[in-house]
Amino acid sequence: MGVRSGPGGQVLTLDTLVRLGRGLRAPGTPHKLAVPEGMTVPLGCDAVGVPASLGRQLVSRLPRVGCVYADATHWWWLVPGDSDYALAWPAPAQYATGAVVPDAPVVPSLVRRGTGTLPYTPPIPLYLALCRLTGTTPSWSRPVSSAG
Repeated sequence: MGVRSGPGGQVLTLDTLVRLGRGLRAPGTPHKLAVPEGMTVPLGCDAVGVPASLGRQLVSRLPRVGCVYADATHWWWLVPGDSDYALAWPAPAQYATGAVVPDAPVVPSLVRRGTGTLPYTPPIPLYLALCRLTGTTPSWSRPVSSAG
């Protein structure tokens, strides 16, 4: 299925329309967070970002913190790949697959290095602390409706 751009014009598919829509936004350059030298990522690497004001509060609530990056507006935690599987991170958190930070004006700086050889912050404690700070009920605690 497609949309014609005019009489006898080019057919625009949904894929083309989505690409054109993305091109209209003026995003910043995406930046990949670099894993510090000497650390390995055997489980892959994604990142969870929150506004800077929440970032400062989260650090003190976590039992263990891995690598944390920050710029003027956001703090980013490295987590194992697929830490968003069956888990809806509460707003205003952003989940960045591959630790590629979208719309960042500059590459966020490493502000805290994890101990050992793994850069990860455990995702479940991070998720629970973020839920508490945002007043969000964890997804597994929400009532299930039989209506459908």
